[in-house]
Amino acid sequence: MSLRNSLSHRDQLADCLLTDATLIPEQIAEAENSSSLAIREQRVQFIGVITRNLNAYVKGLEMDGIREREYLELLRREVRIFRVAFKKWRKSVLR
Repeated sequence: MSLRNSLSHRDQLADCLLTDATLIPEQIAEAENSSSLAIREQRVQFIGVITRNLNAYVKGLEMDGIREREYLELLRREVRIFRVAFKKWRKSVLR
């Protein structure tokens, strides 16, 4: 899934945000279905990187001058909520 090809920095950030967000459920499923602790650790680490990237993309959109502040705050809030749930899930999957 991707947005139209555009040279706009804002469009590229939005595309990265969308792409990374769609990777999270994939990585969760792989971690849940793996019997290998090493693979589960790798997936959990990758999800952590993705969530940090999501915050960076939101910051980039803000710096690019996006006017929809409410949307940016909504994105930030959802990433925070996900991170809390992710930390709890991470503990259970790495046992």
